Amino acid sequence: MSNRFMQPLRVAIQWAFLFFTVSLGVEFYRFVLYCRGGSALYVPRSDGVEGFLPISALVSLKGWFLTGEINPIHPAGLVIFLAVIGVSFLLKRSFCSWLCPVGTLSELCWKGGFTLFRRNFRPPRWLDSSLRGIKYLLLLIFIWSILVLMSPASVSSFISSDYNKIADIRMLDFFLHPSGLSLIILSFLLLLSFPLRNPFCRFLCPYGALLGLVSMFSPVKVTRDPASCVSCGVCSQLCPSYLPVMAKERLHSPECIGCWRCVAHCPVHGALAMKLPGSRIAVPGLLFALLVLLLFWGGTVAGKLTGHWQTAIPLQEYIGLSRDTNIRH
Repeated sequence: MSNRFMQPLRVAIQWAFLFFTVSLGVEFYRFVLYCRGGSALYVPRSDGVEGFLPISALVSLKGWFLTGEINPIHPAGLVIFLAVIGVSFLLKRSFCSWLCPVGTLSELCWKGGFTLFRRNFRPPRWLDSSLRGIKYLLLLIFIWSILVLMSPASVSSFISSDYNKIADIRMLDFFLHPSGLSLIILSFLLLLSFPLRNPFCRFLCPYGALLGLVSMFSPVKVTRDPASCVSCGVCSQLCPSYLPVMAKERLHSPECIGCWRCVAHCPVHGALAMKLPGSRIAVPGLLFALLVLLLFWGGTVAGKLTGHWQTAIPLQEYIGLSRDTNIRH
């Protein structure tokens, strides 16, 4: 079966997940509005918004290692974090190119920029490599600060703190009422996403850096058959991460986001494929897409079935803390 359908399928999944994420955000906004007395209609809290709390999840991960138990403050955040890690470990950084809302919007921008400018611009190779190092430096800072330096007492104190309990509300307030500096930075990154391909994802996202390092252990990788390849260069040209696909027999780079653009647009059947080690067994595109969805969804289902999904924070405490934050804001 041709892989041509993979890009329309991936884009459809991207947008479906984006709309799902937006719906979670709207539900959470209505919940916060109720907690702050702005609405008489109670809407249950959408636990899935904890996926936007990776720092809290990283602290929870260390707490899990230390105590052997998942704390009940933001358990869904840790479950989603682990599900994303699992997807990346098995299927490259496919979360970034198939499910991540930021990746979806960034891709929309640079494709729009290509339509406007008839090309996407790339910094000089030396500058591009240097800029890509920023996200790994940020990742190192987070890992060193939390997983290495943070004491067990500090982990416990942070997890049970009022700040962490309403980290989701603080996140919502950040997007609803950004500071002047935050608005300038977000606007700059948005505008930069039109001429450049995925600038935030490639240069600044520490989450993506972590997933990239994990994805290097993925058994599934883009693999080129030198005997079939006609060296047309289409694969390298279309790669959103500017990877030299045509020059590699098997792509091990942590920058590969598993988007299938190179495979889907290869003009020679069988020259490029997502393959398991040994370069013999190719993973069908439809199976790859289903695995991305099932692994992520399965992780969240496992969290719910084991009781590690809904927060243990009582509604009245949420109301009190959210209104206190609203007053200070």
